[in-house]
Amino acid sequence: MELNVLVADDSRVMRQIVVRTLRQAGYDWDITEAENGKEAFDLAMANDPDLVLSDWNMPEMTGIEMLQALNAAGSEIPVGFVTSEGSQQMRDMAEAEGALFLIAKPFTADVFKTTIDPFLA
Repeated sequence: MELNVLVADDSRVMRQIVVRTLRQAGYDWDITEAENGKEAFDLAMANDPDLVLSDWNMPEMTGIEMLQALNAAGSEIPVGFVTSEGSQQMRDMAEAEGALFLIAKPFTADVFKTTIDPFLA
């Protein structure tokens, strides 16, 4: 399944790791990158991707603020978080805003596959 996926993280290296891990998990998707939450929001609104994979802590607009802005705009673009923190509070907030999942770093291709696959069915 060819999906259009937006990967948002303020670290270029982290974006590369996420993209590489997606490839290792067998996802040969068309990937666009954003370096902060505001850019991710703008790209998501312009391109209507099939999925947004976002970091939580980013400048200009955090990942959760980006999700809240998408929700406020009436967007139904699915969002998942890939972040260094996976506290229960963050998981609860993400879930309350409608995020599909929260994957905590460090992660593996297997973690991506078992977390993302159910949402592709």
